[in-house]
Amino acid sequence: MGNKIQFIDRLRLGFAVSVAKSVTFIVRSLRLGAASVLPGSIARRIEPRLLQLLSQQVKNGVILIAGTNGKTTTALLLCTILERKGYRIAHNSTGANLENGLISALLESTTLLGTLDVDYAILEVDENIVPRVLTPLQPRIIFCLNLFRDQLDRYGEVDTISKRWTKVISTLSVETVVIPNADDPTLSNLGQQLPQRVLFFGLNEPEHYLEAIPHAVDSIYCPRCGHSLDYKGVYLSHLGDFTCPKCGFSKSKPILESSEWSQILVGLYNKYNTLAAVTAAIELGVDEATIRDTINNFQAAFGRAEDLVINGKRVRILLSKNPVGTNETIRVVTQSTDKTTLLVLNDRTPDGTDVSWIWDVDTEKLVERGGTLVVSGDRVYDMALRLRYSQKSCESKLNLIVEEDLPQAIATALEHTPENETLHILPTYSAMLEVREVLTGRKIL
Repeated sequence: MGNKIQFIDRLRLGFAVSVAKSVTFIVRSLRLGAASVLPGSIARRIEPRLLQLLSQQVKNGVILIAGTNGKTTTALLLCTILERKGYRIAHNSTGANLENGLISALLESTTLLGTLDVDYAILEVDENIVPRVLTPLQPRIIFCLNLFRDQLDRYGEVDTISKRWTKVISTLSVETVVIPNADDPTLSNLGQQLPQRVLFFGLNEPEHYLEAIPHAVDSIYCPRCGHSLDYKGVYLSHLGDFTCPKCGFSKSKPILESSEWSQILVGLYNKYNTLAAVTAAIELGVDEATIRDTINNFQAAFGRAEDLVINGKRVRILLSKNPVGTNETIRVVTQSTDKTTLLVLNDRTPDGTDVSWIWDVDTEKLVERGGTLVVSGDRVYDMALRLRYSQKSCESKLNLIVEEDLPQAIATALEHTPENETLHILPTYSAMLEVREVLTGRKIL
């Protein structure tokens, strides 16, 4: 943290930063996007060690946030808490979480001479590149939020990722603080194996157990011996209170009593995000009053339970990019009295090109309630077919509208939304960016 840089490195760094900032200026001036990836890509070609040279200047250390779901929301909550205490933060707020996006985020707070003057860097990191960036970043705190199946065409199964994480995290300084999800068997086991200081977070509220384990379940087997785990109850997917009847492995004890903390936004998944951020904030010495007040006044990140008003009507965007996340957003929708929902399914690189995951989503619950479902996106007909197969009879009260053109789909969904109700939009990642551009006229990336 805050190490000095050699003179020759400073020259190369300064040149790389100058070029990157020029690219940022051009991209933004021409309104080509937010320049959240390209500057880092170009600067990295000039100085391959750029990530290391920048991160070692962060005064109080790098905070790395990894996991399948919840990275952006958790990062924004922790960032908001620390900023309220007067700390200066570098953060990849647009969600660009590969190497070039991390570098671009750090470059935002860097002078033309290559000096980075921030107290903390809060970086959301794609779960697949964690092993590549841990060594150059040397984070002070590492979040391990959860591991679900997500874009299997790119990543593979969760146990493969967790083994990579364990191997590389164990090589870091013993002063590193690791914050894993106690309710995730794979991550609970990861934390129990590490030599570093480990602070677990999780739920201890049985009243929120699901009635049954959902279809989109990933890891209900013991990560140590492979035996089927016994669950007292599950909160979502495979996250819950578990023990292994064969080897004795069991859920780690969270350091916080979850029932004593309120949560940000809607959905039980945001309780996990809240507890993770609170655990880190307390570790960093933030007072409880500031933390609680920030939670009560928190505003959503773009696309994550984000509320907008369009043409006088309320719109809520709920990012839905994998089975577990989509099941949770469907739960939010079905618990409301609103009857119009727009689903947008894309299969681009940020989404994953394999959309077979939609067959693991409990769309039946969305269809059973009736109302109007508008479907759009690159794979509009795949989504429409999934919904048709969810109908139990031809007498269903569902009004299914298939519209290839996204702007028209949004307009149609708004038309079917009564003045006193909210239009819920459930898009995949690239679709979420498109939806926001249509609704607000602004690009994110």
